[in-house]
Amino acid sequence: MNEDYWNRKFRIFNIKNYISSKILKGKFAKNVMTVASGTILAQIVTVIFSPFITRLYGPEAFGTLGVFIAFTALLSSIISFTYPMAIILPKEETVAVAVAKISLYIGGVFSIIIGIGLWIFGEPILNHFNMNVLLNYLIFIPIFLFLSAALQVTNQWIIREKLFRIYSKATLQQSVLLNFSKIGIGLLSPTSFSLVLLTTVGQLLSILLLLKGTSKKLISNLKKKTNAALLKKTAKLYLDFPKYRAPEMFINGITQNFPLLLLTSAFGPASAGFYLLGQRMLSLPSQLLGKAIGDVFYPRVAEAVNNKENITRLISKATAALVVVGIMPFGLIFILGPFIFGWIFGEEWRVAGEYARWLSLWSFFVFINNPSVRTLPVIFEQKFLLSFTNVGLVIRLGMLLIGIHYFGNDILSIILYSVSGALLNIYLIISVMRKTKKYDYKISRI
Repeated sequence: MNEDYWNRKFRIFNIKNYISSKILKGKFAKNVMTVASGTILAQIVTVIFSPFITRLYGPEAFGTLGVFIAFTALLSSIISFTYPMAIILPKEETVAVAVAKISLYIGGVFSIIIGIGLWIFGEPILNHFNMNVLLNYLIFIPIFLFLSAALQVTNQWIIREKLFRIYSKATLQQSVLLNFSKIGIGLLSPTSFSLVLLTTVGQLLSILLLLKGTSKKLISNLKKKTNAALLKKTAKLYLDFPKYRAPEMFINGITQNFPLLLLTSAFGPASAGFYLLGQRMLSLPSQLLGKAIGDVFYPRVAEAVNNKENITRLISKATAALVVVGIMPFGLIFILGPFIFGWIFGEEWRVAGEYARWLSLWSFFVFINNPSVRTLPVIFEQKFLLSFTNVGLVIRLGMLLIGIHYFGNDILSIILYSVSGALLNIYLIISVMRKTKKYDYKISRI
């Protein structure tokens, strides 16, 4: 028993030593902190400005913006068939450039098709789904979608080149300029139109700031002629992205953004505004650190697979670090959500704090599953992620609909939606660990 006790102590010491020496002081940590620093400062700016912005525009305007974001998010996640995510993977730069061109071609074509479709059929479609608040903003949707495709390409190129400092700087600059614009325009015209316009312009602003930092290297590469045969070969090589990841992203987008649409339909735009603010505030930890770790972890795990390192150990350490970091902010919102939101944003936003209290359960496990999700494309398990997301869509939206139609209660609907999401993400992390163990064993036998 004494020996077992010291063995356990020794393992704990090794974990602490690993986190201290490898995670906190290594190159990986420096890259994470570089990305996170700009995001942290950007979110601090957003938090500082939020009390003024929410008082200028009000829940209804935010609700309309939320519906616009939800609608465009469903499409922007797959506007390029998720090919931009493959930019990081090729060793040869010419292949990476080919992936970028494929992404922009697909994004441009489908943005035009969607724009024409909305121009012809937009009114009956939006009226059918009780989203007629978007009728005044149809012109912005195809523009927003193409800018999203271009931004995805630019972001992935920055990550591929490991230009994390540029990424960080551009994120901060965009946040400052956009939030100042919301205040300035809000003083003159505090309408939903202003918020939608600025959100669209914000996409363009992000692209320009990132391209400025890269000394236009990406643009010069895109201007070079690429053999049609190479484009065709590259598109086929990374076919698993449009085949598996694009449907998964679309379905995941429905799962995450459909609550806005359903809440608007059932309880009005104000309810969507409460949900949007709660979700945005809960996304801060993910944007501050979770996304930074994911962006740096993705090329790192790809490198680890190429070098035949132990993937399971890598995921375990990254997930454990996220648990330690995330437990405090998400726990605080769960305990004091309504009080915090009422105090910071005004009493009319106290309901948003109640939404956030329960959304924090789901958000915490989304926060810590980042390493697991980033690993799946590298070990060729995107088909599993698609299947998981399909099941998750049915379960979570089913829970949400039960709360809306059977109980007619928005808070209970959010509780059912969030708890089911938390349980599903626990299952996802466990499943990925099992798959990486099998993968590690298979590689060790080669």
